[in-house]
Amino acid sequence: MSRQALLQSLKASPAAKIGASIAIATGLYGVSFGALSVASGLSFWQTMVLSLLLFSGGSQFAFIGVIAAGGTGVAAMSASALLGIRNGVYGMQLNALLRPTGWRRFAAAHVTIDESTATATGQSDPAEQKRGFWVAGLGIFLLWNIMTAVGAVLGDALGDPKQWGAWTVPPWQRSLACCGRASRRSSRPRSPWSVPW
Repeated sequence: MSRQALLQSLKASPAAKIGASIAIATGLYGVSFGALSVASGLSFWQTMVLSLLLFSGGSQFAFIGVIAAGGTGVAAMSASALLGIRNGVYGMQLNALLRPTGWRRFAAAHVTIDESTATATGQSDPAEQKRGFWVAGLGIFLLWNIMTAVGAVLGDALGDPKQWGAWTVPPWQRSLACCGRASRRSSRPRSPWSVPW
């Protein structure tokens, strides 16, 4: 298949469109992982190696969460591995569904995450299942790691987040926090009859 034909088939594919939109939305969260990883004490390169080799958002956040809380490396790896078990279950389902062979089998194992699995299993056509899986998986892998690097550089440049204080929280987040307090007050029961017994 020529490059032109491949691009045309991807443009016409609903699964590829879904996979690309999921990749963009999910990939952007890599910024927060990069910044939090550096803030937890990992270096830029440790952050990047963790992101490139582990590549499972929940497991990555669990790892740095344990490290940031003062836990040991073994505890961090254990928490990360427990969250990663689901990817093994996804892998069994996707192996039967996609039937990858050769080097694609190893690549598929690496990009088997929640989003690529959902994109693939949400399609009824086998060709669309493959397109959705690969577009979501590879797209997220690429964007997640680029944005992780951006977050790690920014997090390293900003230093300890505690030194900046609450004024660094974007204004829209502060206003949402105020709205949350107001709505909590307005949703209080006004009479004993409205309290569930």
